[in-house]
Order: sequence, then structure tokens, then C-alpha cells
Amino acid sequence: MWNLPNVLTVCRFVLIPVYLVVFGAGYIKSAFFVLLIAGLTDVLDGYIARKRNLVTELGSMLDPLADKLMMITVILSLVFSQMISWQAAGAMFLRDAGMIVGSAIFHFRGKKTVPANAMGKLTTVLYYVAILLIVFELPYAHAYLWFVIAVSFITSIIYILQFKLLNKRGLPS
Repeated sequence: MWNLPNVLTVCRFVLIPVYLVVFGAGYIKSAFFVLLIAGLTDVLDGYIARKRNLVTELGSMLDPLADKLMMITVILSLVFSQMISWQAAGAMFLRDAGMIVGSAIFHFRGKKTVPANAMGKLTTVLYYVAILLIVFELPYAHAYLWFVIAVSFITSIIYILQFKLLNKRGLPS
């Protein structure tokens, strides 16, 4: 159950309060780098898990939860600091909260869940770029953020369709 990829995932949970402290102290660009470290641990744990055949059910549940909680934390910090609109934050929060609650409900009902796919990973990278643009106050940051929000909802629809197909066929997850 506990292996290096799962330990890296737990490290991402630990980085959430670190991000909050750094951001709250006014070091917004440094907080972005804490977020990047979290992102790198996400890439690293996934790579190690697949390469060394260390994929576990625990890791499959904790990994997306760590990602979503970090993103929700970042979203809230950006909205409370008025760096993004509450409408954008609401849309992002709605999508991420829906993914967390939906995955938990499906898991506890014994349904197979869809593992992260290329679209989900692309969406995460696009969000990181949007946050970078916002934190560093670059042009078109907010327009780009709305584009990424739209892509994230499309990705969610794809996950829902894959979930239905997976559970209809009864294939292993």
C-alpha cells in the first residue's frame, strides 16, 4: 500500500498548507513555485508508479484528491486576493468539487472509476499555465483562464462518458 509514489502524493497534501503560508505572507510568486513543486511531485509519482508497476488503489484515490485539493486551495487564494473573479473561481470550484464528490460516490458504490488520462493531464498543465499568467500579471491571463475552464468542463464530460462505458461493459479499471 505505502510505496514511493504514495509517499510523494502525501507530500502534495503537506504542500497545501505550505502554499497557504507562503501565499498568505504575501510571497505570491514564491507560492507559485510551491505549486510547481507539487506539480512536479505529481508527475514524478505517476511516472514511478507506472514504470515500477507500483500503481495501487490507495494511490489511485489519493493522487487526484491531492491534485484537486491543491487546485481548490490555489483557486481560493487567488479569488480572496482578487487576482481572479469569483465567477471564474466558482466555475473552477464547481468542476473540481464535482469530480471529487463524484469519484468518491462511485468508489464507495463499488463502481469502477476512470484513471487519469491525457485530457485530464493536459487540463492540469493548462491550469498551471493560466495560474502562471495570472501570478505574473501577463497579458490575456484572464481570457486564457476562461479558455482553460471551458476545456476542463469538456474533459469532465469525457470522463463521465468513459465512466459510463467502463461500468456498462464491466471492464477492469
